[in-house]
Amino acid sequence: MQFVKTEHSGKGAAHYSAGVIHNGLLYVSGQISKDPVSGLIPEGIIAETRQALLNLETVLKAAGANKTDVVKCTIYTSDIEYWGDINTVYADFFGSHKPARSIVPTSRLHYGCLVEIEAIAAITAIGD
Repeated sequence: MQFVKTEHSGKGAAHYSAGVIHNGLLYVSGQISKDPVSGLIPEGIIAETRQALLNLETVLKAAGANKTDVVKCTIYTSDIEYWGDINTVYADFFGSHKPARSIVPTSRLHYGCLVEIEAIAAITAIGD
């Protein structure tokens, strides 16, 4: 296994890796909508979804992957009523690429975020 770090990963107390590469797959840990530089959470589900996807893309890039390598996303949201807005931002982000996806309504997310996104991407190990 190879562990993927970003410039901002590992700075908190949580015990996890931003991503793990194993057997040709990159598993990206759930990315919340908190801006890693400012520490702020943008206002509204559209801005939060964009930020979570940018955070996801940062981990993909750190592993040498891009969004077209994503094969599956799981999206957690604190209110299923956000589905339409999440879907619109998600579709804009991925364009014609359509990975498998689940949207899971849940209760509260960390820091009060409205959305969290995890992904699996096809990849070769870093340095291969």
